[in-house]
Amino acid sequence: MASITDLHTHSTFSDGVLTPSDLVNFAYSRGVRIMALTDHDVTDGLQEAIEAASHFQDFTLIPGIEMSTDVPGSEVHLLGYFLDPTDGAFQDELARMRRSRLDRGRMMVEALRELGLPIKWERVQEIAGPGAVGRPHIAQALVEANYVETVVEAFDRYLSRNGPAYVERTRHTPEQVVQIIQDNGGFCCLAHPRELEDLKGLVTRLTKAGLVAIDVYYQDYQPQDMARLLSISNRFGLLPLGGSDYHGLGGTHQREPGDIPLPQEPVQRLFQMAHDHGVADRVYPEWARRYAVPPILGH
Repeated sequence: MASITDLHTHSTFSDGVLTPSDLVNFAYSRGVRIMALTDHDVTDGLQEAIEAASHFQDFTLIPGIEMSTDVPGSEVHLLGYFLDPTDGAFQDELARMRRSRLDRGRMMVEALRELGLPIKWERVQEIAGPGAVGRPHIAQALVEANYVETVVEAFDRYLSRNGPAYVERTRHTPEQVVQIIQDNGGFCCLAHPRELEDLKGLVTRLTKAGLVAIDVYYQDYQPQDMARLLSISNRFGLLPLGGSDYHGLGGTHQREPGDIPLPQEPVQRLFQMAHDHGVADRVYPEWARRYAVPPILGH
């Protein structure tokens, strides 16, 4: 079942293949009418996305982000919604995180060279374009060099957390990122939580820190996965949200924008929260009408 809402997408400003405007147009063609652009550690694509969305009277663009955090032996990703990209302190924090990504990228390229898989750092940067360098860009360079056939294979063999070319980077704890998003005035959602260890313990801690939502309807999650996560969201009073995590990179798990069974009711509640917190007056005032509950969701 397709949804008119997709709250997890990526553009060329991080590790997606479509520009923000092309992503908006593609999502709209797929029936999406509410979309969050959630690039990794960067908000630079939001203005282009908002301008593209403004050409459609029935399309709402939520300014968002995805931020990576560390827990022992794993990592946790958090999504921020209804952000204020003009917040200087927030942008300073993102700049520090991107510098860490850049340093990590160089070290991973060096690790690959030592493994007998030399790729050019300059080519990785070209693939990344204006976006923050990430592992998918390194994976694409490996595909181009014919070391692997697919991006998925590059991750499986070399770039995953336990892969021989993986390099850690400086990250915040999940609680710190929840606070960073809160300080910006946004709302925080736990992304793709299915594989996380001690999920209930993590959610307990993050709910106390200010978490308001959790991905329930995500990419290739099966009915039993969604049922388990919906139970957790109900137990902790979190909004059950979701998204396709669209990058355009292909692979067996990839879904196109809107290809998730996200119902409208929790999205309506998210917009009501944004309205109650005065987001319309704080983020892009000229878009105030779009941050009321969209007519497509009802009232």
